[in-house]
Amino acid sequence: MPEPRHARKVLDSDFLSTRHHILDVAAALDRIDRAPDADVAAVDRRMQQIAEALSVLADDNPDRAERVQMVFSRPYDPAWHA
Repeated sequence: MPEPRHARKVLDSDFLSTRHHILDVAAALDRIDRAPDADVAAVDRRMQQIAEALSVLADDNPDRAERVQMVFSRPYDPAWHA
């Protein structure tokens, strides 16, 4: 397994891309807020998932990517193919 990169190297290589993605999310949320039916979006399950995912990103616990993925995933159903 490769050695993990130092934080400064990760920031040097990923900062602009990360900033872009955060701005993209902020812009999407602004568009939703300005929509004529924004009140409908507030109770939409997808908005609740987005809020939960943002909460995961804001905490400092490890494995954020995995936990965000789980926010948007269905629970495992062993009978899914039946």
